[in-house]
Amino acid sequence: MVINKASMEESPVATGEKDDDDHVSSVPPPPPLAVREEAKRQLRLAGPIVAGALLRYVIQMISVMFVGHLGELPLAGASMASSFATVTGYSILPKVQAQQLDGPITQNPAQPAEQERNVGRTNLFFFSTSTYGTNYYKFYSTYMHGYIFAGQLGMASALDTLCGQAFGAEHYHLLGIYKQRAMLLLTVVSVPLAVVWFYTGEILRLLWQDADIAAEAGAYARWMILALFAYGPLQCHVRFLQAQNIVLPVMASSGAAALCHLLVCWLLVYVAGLGSKGAALSNAVSYWINLAVLAVYVRVSSSCKKTWTGFSTEAFRDALGFFRLAIPSALMMWSFEIIVLLSGRLPNPKLETSVLSISLNTAFLVWMIPFGLGSAISTRVSNELGAGRPHAARLAVRVVVFMAVSEGLVIGLVLVCARHIWGHAYSNEEEVIRYVAKMMVVLSVSNFFDGIQCALSGVARGSGWQKVGACVNLGAYYIVGIPSAYLIAFVLHVGGMASGLSSSMASWCKSCYSWESLYAQIGIKRRQMRRTGFSILHFHLIWRHEDGGDI
Repeated sequence: MVINKASMEESPVATGEKDDDDHVSSVPPPPPLAVREEAKRQLRLAGPIVAGALLRYVIQMISVMFVGHLGELPLAGASMASSFATVTGYSILPKVQAQQLDGPITQNPAQPAEQERNVGRTNLFFFSTSTYGTNYYKFYSTYMHGYIFAGQLGMASALDTLCGQAFGAEHYHLLGIYKQRAMLLLTVVSVPLAVVWFYTGEILRLLWQDADIAAEAGAYARWMILALFAYGPLQCHVRFLQAQNIVLPVMASSGAAALCHLLVCWLLVYVAGLGSKGAALSNAVSYWINLAVLAVYVRVSSSCKKTWTGFSTEAFRDALGFFRLAIPSALMMWSFEIIVLLSGRLPNPKLETSVLSISLNTAFLVWMIPFGLGSAISTRVSNELGAGRPHAARLAVRVVVFMAVSEGLVIGLVLVCARHIWGHAYSNEEEVIRYVAKMMVVLSVSNFFDGIQCALSGVARGSGWQKVGACVNLGAYYIVGIPSAYLIAFVLHVGGMASGLSSSMASWCKSCYSWESLYAQIGIKRRQMRRTGFSILHFHLIWRHEDGGDI
């Protein structure tokens, strides 16, 4: 992060003025009571956030369970549709698919007995590693929830900054306007993507995919379009409520949607006879149920009377300002995807895909905890900055970094201790189990750095520095992580450890992002606010650094 010289010249730090926001070294350490209270605040936020995210992930796992009982062709079609939806616009995807799917999916004649026993089998996490089609589906369905709507999720993250700081500054009516604006713009963005998804089957056939699988994938993708239009507004409601420290209703609505999903999926897949298309449609129905519950809560709850005042024409203004925050957030969400796709070029793709899917599933589950911490600190920092309390924001950052380090150590120890047991939950094949045991050690290290990365990314979102976060992601993943992954996997031939090692190295680069420098920037913004009469919120909205400002 570079501080503009002009900003330094006018600040008390450079001129020697005395100010209560002086350099970080002049700030006394916070009392233990304040630290404990801050930790309680963050845990009260993070707990329901983690639970709600897990419940939304369960919706995808239930769909995987139902599709897994329908046969190999539905699995292969759903896998291709999911992967196409996940990385639409990535030219590398057809190459990976062409390498992995050489033709129609068949059983391995060398192991007919084992294949026959395992076909259609579901285990603890509804996955089977028996056939190649199932492996391929596992590879992409593992991150379906996390990345299939990554662009929408990332763009909705702009509300972390806008709504959080508006709430802290007590500009309550702005929260409803920001939510409406985000919903409108995400709906507009979804239209061209929906057109692409509608023609998924035709596009896949043009890319020389198997005709039957392409047809199945096209049908599956078309039935996923309704989920696309529900997920964006759902995330906007989640961020809108989260910025107000309202998290229990979000968790409850996610739980209700997950319970309804069991019934909806069974009715559509088996009773209505829609098969895999019913599984895709059930996701949309469950997301719409979740969205409807939250929308009703916002409308009738007394907690949202100040922040939701009805629809306003102001939502149609300043779309460019929203995209300036939203697009870097989307880049932050997409940055890991290319590392995942590299695994498609590894030797022995059947084994690599199986182990990678297990590793990614495990990583995603344990990642929920730092995800909750990152969301909590984003809310805390944005609220405190909006209220003009940079010292409180700095204390919140210190607390979340300590909790992230503690979480990484505890979860890492659990992964290492359970490494010889965890693989049995997914597979009966000894080669896979041994490979998973090795990967658990790598994941324990990766999770440690991921915890710090999530915390610091939350600080960046709460501060309105999505562009800074995107630049850090660029350096961490594209300059360090991806070349390292290629070197480890294809030059040194370490194999499946590449993804874990590269993600931990990238997370390490992210963790070097100095939160002390963040506080220095907060102090400068606070002093400029006093001189000009602008609020901290205004500084983020007009993005002064593009015209020679402070960042």
